[in-house]
Order: sequence, then C-alpha cells, then structure tokens
Amino acid sequence: MTVRNWLSQLGAPLRDYIESIGYGARLFLNMVRLSPGLLRRPRLLIEQLHFIGNYSMLIITLSGLFVGMVLGLQGYYTLNKYGAEQSLGLLVALGLTRELGPVITALLFAGRAGTSLTAEIGLMKAGEQLSAMEMMAVNPIQRVLAPRFWAGVIAVPLLASVFSAVGVLGGYLVGVQLIGVDEGAFWSQMQGGVDVWKDIFNGFVKSVVFGIAITFIALYQGYQTQPTPEDVARATTRTVVISSLMIWWLDFMLTALMFSK
Repeated sequence: MTVRNWLSQLGAPLRDYIESIGYGARLFLNMVRLSPGLLRRPRLLIEQLHFIGNYSMLIITLSGLFVGMVLGLQGYYTLNKYGAEQSLGLLVALGLTRELGPVITALLFAGRAGTSLTAEIGLMKAGEQLSAMEMMAVNPIQRVLAPRFWAGVIAVPLLASVFSAVGVLGGYLVGVQLIGVDEGAFWSQMQGGVDVWKDIFNGFVKSVVFGIAITFIALYQGYQTQPTPEDVARATTRTVVISSLMIWWLDFMLTALMFSK
C-alpha cells in the first residue's frame, strides 16, 4: 500500500465526519432560525408535545416509582450501618434530583421517543413526503422538524420532574411505610438538605440540555438517512447509541461544572 492510498483511506472518513458536523450545524441553526414561525401555528407544537410527552408518561412514571423504591431500599441498608437511616429522605431526593431523574429520563426518552422521531422522519423521507413539501414551497424544516425539536426540549424536563417526584414517593413507600423510618425525619431531612437552586435547578438544567441533544440527534439521523428501509433501521439504532453516549458525556461535564464547588 502506497502512502497516497493510505492517506486517502485515512482522509475519507475524516472528511465525511467533518461534512456531517457541518451539515448538522446548518440544520440546527436553520431550525432555530425558523422556530419563530411556530408562534403562528402553535397547534403543531401542541400536537407533537402530546405525542412525545404524553405517550412517554407511563414508562417514565413506572420507572421513577421502581427506581425510587430500589434507591430507598439500598439507601436504608447503607445508612443503617452508620446509624443514619433518618437521612434516607435526603439521600433519595438528592440522588433523584441531581442525577437519576435527568439521566434515566433522558435514556428512556431516547429509547422511546427518540427512535420514534427518527423512524417517522426517515419514513417521511423514504415516502418522498419531504420532497413533496419542498415542491409545494413548504419548508420541511419549519413544518416538520422545528415543532418536534421544541416539543422534545419542553417534554424532557417535565418528564424528569415527574420521574423525580414519583421516585421520592417510591422511596417514601419503602422507607417509611415498609421499613419503618420515621416519617417526620424523612421529610424534614429532605426539606432541610435539598437546595432549590443547587440541586433542583441544576437537575432541571441537565434535563434541558439532554432534551436538546437527544431530540436533535433523533431528527438529524432521520433527516439525513437514505430513503431505504435498511438505512432507516440503521438510523434508528444510531439514534439510541449516539444519544446514550452523549447523555453520559454531557452528564459528566455538567456535573463537573455544577457541583465542583
């Protein structure tokens, strides 16, 4: 193999990667630029918010309940070794609001709503519906992508809030009702130890960032896919994989920035 062929094989994937970054950046900027048009047709946003958020509510609620119950059970066994079981409510609340609520909600959202968005956009492209919109002078980015993007950005923080609230209830059921931790200590420790801005607000910011990342990745994968069933299936898989890795990376970066002091 000559040096020229080696450089060609090395440079082609790098060039495609740089092109995909540029294409994604242009797509994101176009969605943001065309988003004010949603003010004239809010029904598009409401419909997508119902489709993305309401249909994800069941899995988010049940997952939050069981995660809270497990966290309460494991937390009690750990705290009981040090005679600090009265701090169980604080442990459950901090674990959910800071980390588990935003992260698990984002992962579930990527698996449920993200794949749905990718498949929907990919099938619309395969069926030439997006091309038909362009022929009718309708911008598919404004008509199709922007409502779904902002619906995802709004839905993820709301779902994360529901997840954390139901998770606290699950921890209460296990810790207070099942094990017998003092109810007053459970709620008072939680109230005194959880800070609205440092804990709850930072968790909310995390969920907003996750919502932006997941929804854009899902829409990008569906919009740039080739109009074939095989490539649509591969795009759906890429949505889950890339979104999951992005969530963990963003979670580490945001945690380092928010809770380093």
